[in-house]
Parts: sequence; C-alpha cells; structure tokens
Amino acid sequence: MPSLKNQAIRATIWTLAGYGGGQTLRLGGNLLLTRLLVPELFGLMALVQTFIIGLTLFSDIGIRPAIIRSSRWQDEKFLNTAWTMQVIRGCWIWLGCLLVAWPVAKFYGDDRLIWLLPLVGLTALISGFNSTSLAVLNRKMEVGKLTRFEAIAQAVTLLVMVVWAYFRPSIWALVIGNLVGSVLKLVWSHRIDPDISNRFAWEKSSLRELVSFGQWIFISTAMTFVATQADRLILGRLFSLEFLGIYTVAFTFADLPRQIAQKVASQVVFPVISRYTHLDRSELRLKVLRKRRFLLLGLASLVALLASFGDLLVLTLYDERYQQASWMLPVLALGLWPFLLSATIDKTLFAIGKPKFVALGNFLKFLYMIILLPLAYKEFGVLGAVVVVTFNDLPFYAAVNYGLWREKLGGTQQDIAATLLLCGLTLTIWGIRYTMGFGLPIDNIL
Repeated sequence: MPSLKNQAIRATIWTLAGYGGGQTLRLGGNLLLTRLLVPELFGLMALVQTFIIGLTLFSDIGIRPAIIRSSRWQDEKFLNTAWTMQVIRGCWIWLGCLLVAWPVAKFYGDDRLIWLLPLVGLTALISGFNSTSLAVLNRKMEVGKLTRFEAIAQAVTLLVMVVWAYFRPSIWALVIGNLVGSVLKLVWSHRIDPDISNRFAWEKSSLRELVSFGQWIFISTAMTFVATQADRLILGRLFSLEFLGIYTVAFTFADLPRQIAQKVASQVVFPVISRYTHLDRSELRLKVLRKRRFLLLGLASLVALLASFGDLLVLTLYDERYQQASWMLPVLALGLWPFLLSATIDKTLFAIGKPKFVALGNFLKFLYMIILLPLAYKEFGVLGAVVVVTFNDLPFYAAVNYGLWREKLGGTQQDIAATLLLCGLTLTIWGIRYTMGFGLPIDNIL
C-alpha cells in the first residue's frame, strides 16, 4: 500500500510537470505559428483534425485501458493480439479518411480537404503500429518515461512546423510536422521497453477479453467524439474558417483544465482504481473521494484564474486578428466545470466495467449540441453559440452521476463544496480586478 501511494504521488507529479512543459511548448509554438500563418489555416486544420479524431474514436475498442485493467497485462500472447487489433484499426482509420474526404470537402466547400484528410490521416495509420509498451508503462505507472516520450516528440513536431512555416508559410507546415512527430513516436515506442517486442498474433481467449471490454468502450468513445467535437463540426459550417480559427485559440486555452484532469485520470487514477476493484463499494468510494478532493482544489483554482485573466492572456499574446477570443476564453473556461467534476471520478465506472453511463452522458451532450447550437446561433449569433457550448457538459454530468449513484460511488456533496469554492474564488478575483480598474474579463463580449 505505501508503495502504491508513493507510485501514485510520483506519477501525479510527473503528469503535471509533463503537462505543464508540454503546454509551454505548445504555447510557444502556437505564438510563433500564429505570426507565420494566417488564421484560416488553423481553422482548416481544426476541421481536418476533428474528422480524424472522429474516425479514431468511432473505431476505438479500448485496447490501452483493456491492457491496463487486465490481469494478463504481462502476457505476451495477450499483448500481441492487442497490438494486431491496434494495427488493423489504424488501417481502417486511414481508409475512412480516404472515403470521407470528398463528401467532407463538398459539404464545407473547400477542395483542399480532399487531399488534406488522407494525408494527415497517415498519422493514425502510423500510430497503429506503436508498441503496446506504452500501455504497459501506464499500467506500471512509470509516467516519467511516458512524459519524456511525449515531450520530446512534441518538441520535434513543433520545431518542424515552425521551421517549415518560416521558410514556406502554408498548410504544409502543420501537415509535415504532425507526420514527423508520428514517425518519431512509432520508432521510439518500440525501443522504450526492450522487454516487449510486438508481433502479429490472434489468440482467441485474448480476443474475447479485449472485445468483451471493448464493446462499451467503442460506444463510449464514439459518443465522446460526437459530444466533444460537435462544436467545431457545427461551427465549421456556421462560422467562416477564419472565425473558427479564432474560436479554436480561445478553446485551446480554456480547455487546459480538461486536459489536466484527463491526463491525471488516465495515467494515475485509472491504474490505481483498477487495483482496488476487489474492495466493496463503500470502501472504494471513500478511497476515491479522499484523493479526489485535492485534484478538485487544484482544478478549481486553475479555472478561476482562467476565468479571471483569460482575456488579458489573449490580448497580450495575440494580435488584433484574435481579439474576439478574449471574451470567449473566460466563458468557455467556466463552462468546463461540470465536466471536470465528472472527469475526476468517472474512471471509477470504467474500472468496475460500467462505462455505459459515460456513453449515455456523451450521447445526451451530443443531442443538446445538435439541437441548441444552430438555434442559438440563428437567434443570437456568435454570443448565443458560445453560451450554448458553455453549458454543454451539464447533460454529461447528470448521466455520469446517475451511474455513480446506481453503483453507490457518488460524490454529490463533494461536488457542491467544490463548486461553491470555485464560485467564491472567481467572484473574489473578479471583484479585486474590478476595484483595481482593470474591468471584468467579459467586457469585450459586445
């Protein structure tokens, strides 16, 4: 037990340090790229990535989480069968990029998508050959190795993008950078753990275990795509590509707490809970809530800071072309809170084999978006659309907490306390800022 606790602490520190370093790299690269490339290219790339993410999630059968939670995570036959399925999936994703390229290009009225989707989709094909050692390291909570792996790959990707954009400012800078990063990850993943050497295999018992767990993961991740990417899919049709690029800048900063929560949940919380699933529900619940409160405290502080100073961040770092992102960022950051409450505990449902409630939550979120987002934009324009996006995690939160209540793992009282803390922090900082003559973060909303 002390060993597991120490592992979890080290893994959390590595996760946060790696995420902080990664976001610093990303911010630096983004600032350079926004000065070298026009906003339209970021909007175009956001559309391409959205469809590739969609194909990726619609074909996800949870190979990595299946390895992490399985008692056979060290079994060579099991790992090789999982790797074979992963390779097949990568091929299907790339084939999907080829099939949807033409209709997507016609729908959005941009013929560049015909060749961009298959070309950028090669990253999914390459990633399909990544070693299962990455999942095994996650299971062993050797997050330090994984963090260095991700950081170096990200640095190389951004370096290629910036250098290419400096000499040839075009969409090719973003495309080539992503491809180079994917190849680097592929090669390194097969060297990061010399004890694992993947080869093609197809063992029936391993296949049954992977498919049994993966069926709900497939549904859940498919719903995750339609829920989390619906804003860009719909706004890509409603907004111009230039304005979509501006929205993407605001969303990228506002999304920082979400990414932190998901990183910690997948790299620390899920592996730890997977070792506790033999406990009765009341004891498991107490363990989860005891550790969760520290994570909620940190996330509430981060959201409050983004909601209070996000506008100044945009106005300081970006030129006048991105000015409208200044009011979007604080609003979107506050809207993430229901998701953060869910993301800090929903891995418990995965660990006990009940991901269907997460799938339900994402489906309800998708329905909310496709119904309300076009209506809000039609009646109230950009402001209405952003407000709808701000509240889009409420259906997800409701479904996840219903599942936690059903499984006797709920933490509603802790959620209320954390929400009151967030409100208190945000209003206090807003009040101090206003009395000092800096106005409010949403002053540019009109």
